Amino acid sequence: MKKLILLAITFFAMNVCMAQDPIYQNGNDRFEKEAYKLAKEYNKKLVLSGKQFNLFQKKIEEFKIKREKIEKQYKGKEKLDMLYKLQAQETGEMRNILTQPQFRLYEEIKPKYQPLEVVE
Repeated sequence: MKKLILLAITFFAMNVCMAQDPIYQNGNDRFEKEAYKLAKEYNKKLVLSGKQFNLFQKKIEEFKIKREKIEKQYKGKEKLDMLYKLQAQETGEMRNILTQPQFRLYEEIKPKYQPLEVVE
């Protein structure tokens, strides 16, 4: 009985945590569509497995959401610095999804697919 109660509490806690994470919210299909399109472009070069593709797409979607928040909140050099840090974080997290050869290629082609803007 204690195990059942503990399991129920754990399940409830996980659902509450995921509901607060913008990645798990289904509020905006635009990010999902953009991420899918970009993942398809990367896939032409990286040749991702099915599981990798799904993880890769979700990771792109996650960082597109974060990028938009930064673009709305910051301007100028501060915005560019925040975007640079975000892009470095995204690249680092892709290391967990890709094989070493895929990751090296990803680092080479990322500036073409996801260029950073320039401060004017």
